[in-house]
Formats: sequence, C-alpha cells, structure tokens
Amino acid sequence: MDEIAERIGGLKKKLNAVIVAHNYQRPEVQDIADFCGDSLELARKCTETDAEVIVFCGVHFMAESAAILNPRKMVLLSEADAGCPMADMISGDKLREWKARYPGATVVCYINSSAEVKAESDYCCTSANAVKLVESIDAEDILFVPDKNLGHYVSTKVNKNIIVYPGCCPPHDRVTPEQVKLARQNYPQAQFVVHPECVPGVVAMADAVLSTSQMIRYVKESEADTFVIGTEQELLYRLRKDNPEKSFYVLSPSLICPNMKKTTIDSVVKTMELKRNVITVPEEVRLRAKRALDRMLAVV
Repeated sequence: MDEIAERIGGLKKKLNAVIVAHNYQRPEVQDIADFCGDSLELARKCTETDAEVIVFCGVHFMAESAAILNPRKMVLLSEADAGCPMADMISGDKLREWKARYPGATVVCYINSSAEVKAESDYCCTSANAVKLVESIDAEDILFVPDKNLGHYVSTKVNKNIIVYPGCCPPHDRVTPEQVKLARQNYPQAQFVVHPECVPGVVAMADAVLSTSQMIRYVKESEADTFVIGTEQELLYRLRKDNPEKSFYVLSPSLICPNMKKTTIDSVVKTMELKRNVITVPEEVRLRAKRALDRMLAVV
C-alpha cells in the first residue's frame, strides 16, 4: 500500500490533481482520497480547490456536477462504468413531460440526477438540504424528482404540495420495516439512524433520518455507544474509524451499491496515468444546470 500511495502521490503532483471520494467508496479508496464526503460536501469542495484536475471517486452524476461547477478544470471519473440506477430513472425528456403535466410547479431535482435533468430544473438539492431548500422556495407546488422516498420525507416536513416522481435508490428502497423490527430485537439499546432514501415505513421507525454527512456528525456527538445504520454499508468504515469506542451495525445486507464498488485503487491509478474518463457537459446544458446548483449553494 505504501508503494501505491507513493505512486498516487507522484501522479497528483504531476497532474496538479485532487482526489475526492464519496462516503460509499471502498475503504482503501477513501484512504487515498484528499477529501471524503457526501454529495453536497464534495460539490462544495470541488469549487474550493486550486487543483487543475479533479479525480472523482464516485458515480457519473457526481463527477458531472463537479464538471458543471468547474468548467476550467479537468474532471476525471475514477471508473467509467460507475453509474446510478436512480439517476437513470429520469431523463430530460421525461422531466419535460412531467413539467407539462404540472406547468405551475417549481422543479426541485435531487443531485442524484444527470446534467440534462438538472438543466431542466429550477433548483437542485441533496439529502442533507432538501427540507431547508424546499422551505426556502416561494412556491406552493413543488415537483420533486427523481427520488420518491426523499420527496415523501420532504413532504412530511414542509407545508407545501409535493408532487413526487416515482424514482428510487434500489438498495435503500429494498430495506423493509420488518428488518428494522428484527434489528431492534437484536440491538435493543442501539440508536437507529437511516437515510431519507429509505421507504416511508422504515423512516417512520428511525431515531434519526439523516444524510451521510449528518450521520457522521450525529454519531460523534451522541452519548449512545451502539448504532444501527440504514445506508450503504461502506459508511460504517468511516464511522468506526472516527468512533473506535462505539459499535456500528448495518441495518440490511442489501445496503450495497454495486456502482460505488466499481472503483478500485487500480482504476484510480490507471485513470490518472491515462487521464481517461474525462467528464464533459455541453456548455448550453452546463449553464442551465449550474443555475440549479448555484441556487442550492446560495440557500445552504
């Protein structure tokens, strides 16, 4: 690992690059990253770095967001095939159809969407700021895309009419209330912390409903010493590293994102060596998508 770290360090210096990784990446990938975080943290970090090259260890829509916000920087996606099933559930054409159905609605798209979808939206949001952002909008009708579960969660927190598109994150959507009941039997003293991409029945049974960055802060500040975590299993690596005196258990064995696992140390090295998987967004699309992202960043 020391040899790999030295090799990556040399490539970073040669390219003037920064490596950012999502909290769901493999532990060894998180370890070689300059910064780990959730979608909002990474979006912000990419705008703050002086590096000329951003090596994004995540999935396609995340690297696209970095490219939208940093047109003068080269953005490399660590693994070309790392996509997002939720993002693929909606396209620009589908969103235009829904906008025609609800012509008076303000469109809020979850950041887990393509540049094309962001370009068709009024605002972008993340799981960490969705409620705050929707509350800030001076509109009664909100068309929320593409995650039905996050959209439903927002609808329980704001006094607005939320029209929800029927997309989802498959791993989060598979978690059931029965699994929560079983975990509570197995870990009766544990705090149950789940992601708002989970189904409403699971969310209703949680002690806290949080984004991954919020989970990291929550467990660190909590007096509890045992937690059941309802999100992608790799977050537990970060939680255990930051809180070695506490115990963490994943809520369901189905909480694995295959696309996040496509990135390996080897793929990061090859991507940097070859300067491959360059993410580009057509300028007309980029400018419209950037407007939605800028509006989000201005609110939060």
